[in-house]
Amino acid sequence: MEIAVKYEGNSARQDRQIESFAQLENQLIPASLDDARVRGLRNEAIAKLSKFTPRSLGQALRISGITPADVTVLAIHLGRGQKV
Repeated sequence: MEIAVKYEGNSARQDRQIESFAQLENQLIPASLDDARVRGLRNEAIAKLSKFTPRSLGQALRISGITPADVTVLAIHLGRGQKV
């Protein structure tokens, strides 16, 4: 019981991270998205996204060379409903 109390904060944080990753898996990237037109996306990210064409933000995050910041930029772009 003492251990459970000691690590309670870590458990809660991990639960939030799992929920966050699940949401990324559910947020789809439209096939019509022109990566080069997404403002703020790094050139390496544009190249990787064009090469691998992930279907969701979760898949994009697992591509080597794609940073969490790149996924955030994509999420903001998609969330704004900008023309893709």
